[in-house]
Amino acid sequence: MSKTVVNRFSDINSVADNTAAKLIEKLTSLLSAKDEVHLVLTGGTVGVATLASLCENPAHTDIDFTRVNFWWGDERFVAADSSDRNALQAKNALLKNLKLDDTKVHEFPSAENGLELQHAAAEFAAHVETVKPHFDVVLLGMGPDGHIASLFPGKPLPETGLWIIAEEDSPKPPPQRLSFTYEALNSADEVWFVVAGADKQDAVSVAMGDTPEDLPVGRVHGKILTQWFIDSTAGTKVFGC
Repeated sequence: MSKTVVNRFSDINSVADNTAAKLIEKLTSLLSAKDEVHLVLTGGTVGVATLASLCENPAHTDIDFTRVNFWWGDERFVAADSSDRNALQAKNALLKNLKLDDTKVHEFPSAENGLELQHAAAEFAAHVETVKPHFDVVLLGMGPDGHIASLFPGKPLPETGLWIIAEEDSPKPPPQRLSFTYEALNSADEVWFVVAGADKQDAVSVAMGDTPEDLPVGRVHGKILTQWFIDSTAGTKVFGC
């Protein structure tokens, strides 16, 4: 049965630093037991801060990142050089400083050369089917509305069997996005939520309450472990401080 652990910290910097340290430990452990790892990254303020902290942590130099497959939970369907791209933010915060196997960096398609969103989703779904990743760890941020990746409240549930969806009308700009589905994210051994800020406290309260499935964040769990890394302001309604 899946286990849930809540890690509470004083502020966003502590969330990022501790998540990064835990991720270094986890990657080290995984790579001692298997040939390669599949890690899903998240964008957002806390997600990018976590990657920057990992880069600054000297222990990361002991990891052979050529054996790590990098994925993203979702992506904004914009130009490859757009600052809105989660992948570009991750490169600037961490990946450009690592020795990588480029064939293991699995970016969502970008809006280039007239590629349409639905075709991009089909193209990436075919890539996922070819690689057949087993996600070891999925990192997820969360919006104030409880959305994760580009899975938003009030949107129809994706069809069973789909791992990739195209979001044509995101309530948060930019409107066009690509995302892994609940089914894909729930295939992971471990899911780590990285959340900070007082504007997240209502959604955290629902996610940790009696009806978590009311929000997208409550519909995803690791098969083995679900971890929360939250700051004091995000946890106020649940923990009181």
